[in-house]
Amino acid sequence: QVQLVESGGGEVQAGGSLRLSCAASGRTFSRTAMGWFRQAPGKEREFVATITWSGDSTGYANSAKGRFTVSRDNAKNTVYLEMNSLKPEDTAVYYCAAGPFPTEVIASYNYWGQGTQVTVSS
Repeated sequence: QVQLVESGGGEVQAGGSLRLSCAASGRTFSRTAMGWFRQAPGKEREFVATITWSGDSTGYANSAKGRFTVSRDNAKNTVYLEMNSLKPEDTAVYYCAAGPFPTEVIASYNYWGQGTQVTVSS
């Protein structure tokens, strides 16, 4: 079993940056693919980024490409989401998730964190 705790959210002005962290517990973390998702008020949860267990392959939503970077440090049981050039439309609760393979499909992830709020003001 994997338990996930996100941190690093907050309020930032448009054009600013934030780095989200997701700390995982559980001895299988290093063999687990990870994903980042977000959910804005009144909208469905959507895919942001994913990374393989080794970190050698990543995938991004079109909205995140060129601005967000997902990475992981298996020695620290932590996955990161570096977000640059933030826009007001990036405002959402951001969730990390763990699953058997990297994918944008929400249902493929077995474990979820509680989320961290990101607010981008114009």
